[in-house]
Amino acid sequence: MMNTPLTITSMIERAEKYFSKKKVISRTQGGIHELTYKDIGKRVRALSSALEELGVEQGDRVGTLAWNHHRHLEAYFAIPSMGAVLHTINIRLPAEHLIHIINHAEDKVLLVDPDLLPLIEKIADQIPAVKAFIVMGEDFYVPESSLDPLYAYEHLVAEGDKTYEYTAQIDENDPAGMCYTSATTGKPKGVVYSHRGIALHSMSLGLADTAALSESDVSMPVVPMFHANAWGVPFSATWFGATQVLPGPYAAPKILAELIETYKVTTSAGVPTIWLGLLKEIETNNYDLSSIRAILCGGSAAPEGLIRAFELKHGIPFIHAYGMTETTPLVTLARLKSYQSDLPEDDRLSIRKKQGLVVPGLDIKAINDSGEIKHDGEDMGELLIRGPWIADEYYRDPDKSVETFRDGWLHTGDVVTIDEEGNVEIVDRTKDLIKSGGEWISSVELENALMGHEGIFEAAVVSMPDPKWQERPVACVVLHEGVELSKEEILAYLEAKFVKWWVPDDVIFMEEIPKTSVGKFLKRTLRDQVREMV
Repeated sequence: MMNTPLTITSMIERAEKYFSKKKVISRTQGGIHELTYKDIGKRVRALSSALEELGVEQGDRVGTLAWNHHRHLEAYFAIPSMGAVLHTINIRLPAEHLIHIINHAEDKVLLVDPDLLPLIEKIADQIPAVKAFIVMGEDFYVPESSLDPLYAYEHLVAEGDKTYEYTAQIDENDPAGMCYTSATTGKPKGVVYSHRGIALHSMSLGLADTAALSESDVSMPVVPMFHANAWGVPFSATWFGATQVLPGPYAAPKILAELIETYKVTTSAGVPTIWLGLLKEIETNNYDLSSIRAILCGGSAAPEGLIRAFELKHGIPFIHAYGMTETTPLVTLARLKSYQSDLPEDDRLSIRKKQGLVVPGLDIKAINDSGEIKHDGEDMGELLIRGPWIADEYYRDPDKSVETFRDGWLHTGDVVTIDEEGNVEIVDRTKDLIKSGGEWISSVELENALMGHEGIFEAAVVSMPDPKWQERPVACVVLHEGVELSKEEILAYLEAKFVKWWVPDDVIFMEEIPKTSVGKFLKRTLRDQVREMV
């Protein structure tokens, strides 16, 4: 067989060549833009040439802080196609984490949306590796900013070479992209994606038994493009020639519903919080959403009621999925097998609410102290994964790599059951993380900050179920003897240290926090106590 490389370059070239009339509809702060893949292709080449003029070389990291729009899509292809590495940066991280990951990745250039410039202006003097900033706005001129040098994206694209020839010196195993995990303990960890891994993952999204993404689709990824490559959807949709609707910044449920109705969106992807908001909107106001053939939901477990409402009340197939930053991210999808379609409604729903079957190309197992678990839907163990789009180490982090990648497997830290049909269901986490709206919150960092307060003796943070965000943090504190502190004072103390959505919803004052025999907080017991109190 021919040994031809699987590269991201071939994806955009295919879209240019065979789907030049198909459209990308992009919502930005400046309005709605409609571009063909022919237009996108020229702009991608121009951006590659402009970055080269700015000194970006093969292997250099280029960071993006941007919403879901056509300029971000262009960066998805322009950066890897010139041999550089696309580093999508989570704009929701605290400033100290932004500083760490930009420095750790050694980003040479940052592409930043206009409304996100203040995030970078505040830390610009602490990210010395960055040599240039590009504002991804509508104008040809740069806004007033302390960033220097600052370039206008549209000016660079207009002046760039629209016939730029991509380098042929790309090996399929070369790095194409990178993303950092939301830190649970310590600092965020970097995951590097190869051209080959992204290409194979993109193919998997087109399989009939996974997302079945194809040229005939109108795809709208709501999951942020800074979050695990928007689950790979922009790469696949471009490669396959699907129409894309990119919802842009601050896409409220009303905006999403209007985009779906106007552009006849057929498939979309996002975390449960997004779909809870959309469900409320469509049950309050009238929209024609009959074009949707599938909603892909992941990031955290979707409530059974949410799945039931979309599938049974609105006739919209709701596909539960599972993955991680380390897995590019698709690992499992919940789909019925052909002989299960005639099962009673509740039985079908019980399958659909699980995380589902491992996708072709990957291998999984789950282990506990007794070895590999039984596939009976009851035996529990830690989920392990391996395959061609699964990371095998963290970027420049040997200690964390040794902990997570062992014996050829990724040890996920997620505790699961696997039923007789092979369906995976996440039942717990080995670490006490809190996942709010699809984003991780570190209980340990909140606890350390709380116990840094001179009036607090002990503090533990646990998750509580939330109808909108799935989980929200609650702080349990023990004060030093004789100290008086109010809930409002403690929350204000945390608000000065963390982004708003990290701050706990409540503070519970306790005389003692339950502990294990070795003095560690007994989170499961504490969680049960808190749920009885609230």
